[in-house]
Order: sequence, then C-alpha cells, then structure tokens
Amino acid sequence: MATQTKQKPTLESTLKSMDTEEFIDIHFYRPIGYRWALFFNKLGISPNTVTIASIFIGAAAGICFYPHNLTMNIIGMLLLIWANSYDSADGQLARMTGKKTPLGRILDGTAGDIWFISIYAAICARLTPQWGIWIWIFALLTGFFHSKQAAMADYYRNIHLLFLKGKAGSELSHSPVLKENYKKMSWKKDFIYKLFETFYINYTVGQERLTPKFQRMMQIIRQDYHDQAPEWFRTAFREKSLPLMKYTNMLSFNTRVIALFVSLFIDMPWLYFTFEIIVLNAMLVYMIRRHEHICQGFTQELKERCQTNS
Repeated sequence: MATQTKQKPTLESTLKSMDTEEFIDIHFYRPIGYRWALFFNKLGISPNTVTIASIFIGAAAGICFYPHNLTMNIIGMLLLIWANSYDSADGQLARMTGKKTPLGRILDGTAGDIWFISIYAAICARLTPQWGIWIWIFALLTGFFHSKQAAMADYYRNIHLLFLKGKAGSELSHSPVLKENYKKMSWKKDFIYKLFETFYINYTVGQERLTPKFQRMMQIIRQDYHDQAPEWFRTAFREKSLPLMKYTNMLSFNTRVIALFVSLFIDMPWLYFTFEIIVLNAMLVYMIRRHEHICQGFTQELKERCQTNS
C-alpha cells in the first residue's frame, strides 16, 4: 500500500496575493519569512508566539534609535528588519498551518503600533534637548497621520482582496456586523476580545467615514446583488484598483522605514516626521480621492445594469 508524503507548502501558498505584495516584500521579507515559518512549524511554535517575539524585537529596535551613536542606530535598523521578518513569518505560518485565531489578529495589529511608539518615543527623547516639548507635539501630530495612513492602506488592500479572492481571502470589516457581534460578547467571559472589538469598531468606523462613495457602492452590492458582486464587476474593479496597491504598500512599512533609516544616517531624525506628514499624506489624499472616483463610476454602472436586468 503506497504511503502519501506530505508536501512542503510553497512560498506562493503563504502569500495573500501577488496583487498586494510589494517588490521588497516579494524579494526579501516574504522569502525570509517563509523560511522562518518552515522553521517555526517544524518546532511546533505558534504564529502568536512569533508575533509576540516580533513585538519585543521591534520595541528594542526603537530604543536603539535614542543615542546619537550610528553603530547603535544601525543595530536598531537590523533589529527592526528582524522584527518585520517575524511579522511576515507569523502570517505565512498561520496560512501554512491554518492556525488563524482572533487573538492572532489582535496581536498582529498591536505589534506594529508598539514598534512605532517605541521609535517615536526614542526619537523624541533624543531630540528633546534641542527641541523641547515641540518635538513631542510634532511626534503626536505625525503619529495621528501615521495611524490614518496605515488604516486606509490596510482598508484598500482588503477591499482589493475581497473582489480578488472573496470573503475568505479578505479581512474587510463592516461596522454594523462588528457591532452586532459586540453585543453578543460578554465582558465577563470575553473581556480581551470585547475590549479589542471596542477599539476595532472605532477603527473601522473611521475607515468608513473616509470612504463614503465606496460605502454607497457596497450598499448597492449588498441590497441589489444580494451581497454577491457579479464576475464582470470583480474583474473590472480589480483592474482599476490594482494601480493603487503600490500606494497602499508605500503607506505601510517599507517606504517609511527607508525614510527613517536615511534620517538616522544623516543624524536628522526629525526629517522622518516631516516625510510622514508631507510626502505620505500627499499619497494618502491621492489614494482616497482616486479610489472614491473609481467607486463612484462603478456605483452608477451597477445601478444601470441592475435596472436593465430587472
């Protein structure tokens, strides 16, 4: 009787989609994350454990940006790269093993926030002797825009994945559904998850407020198409949305980290905050306006086709 050998998962099987992957991720972080995922899987280490490890490594990276010492700063850069390779590995490991959990979603969303809180605090402490309280105000303003940039990049990426792979391949959330699930949770039995949902609902509502034309388009799909986007629409929307994926990637990690590293190399870390506020905000505004324009066009076409077929 022939025995079946378990095949090793391919790198491609651990990716969300090639549409939403960035050049640096495809050629650097994903291959490294894939090897980490294979290693951790062999040891029986869970994706959540990998995420927790990335939190500590990323926070340590931020601390290394405090001293006016290039050697320490470079160590911090290497630690941040290491942390991000783990951040890639945890998702790849989860897809490889099927071990996706609500706690994993909480930890993954928290990891990057902790990294950058550490980085912001270290830069502010470093520059306080020259800037005083103003560098902290500058950092708070930058952090506000950083959160909006990251939130909208994540939102548009998941919109694209929704029409590329369907609901199973996307983590796109709808606030009314989240609120219904929230009501079913108990503070006594589900304290951690309900606490997370409290913040996540506000996070999702913020994304929805910035995308009124997309919300109108989705309302038509839910009501007139019974929540099933037609195939012609999925193909056409993906074609229009695909060019915007490069902006979602630039607003996520790699581009901002390159700017951070350059600012540290020239010992002007305040330039990193300036880059986030000016350059990345310009990308954010363009991305929102372009996506809303696309959705407005499809809204009209969806309505016309529905009326023709009825």
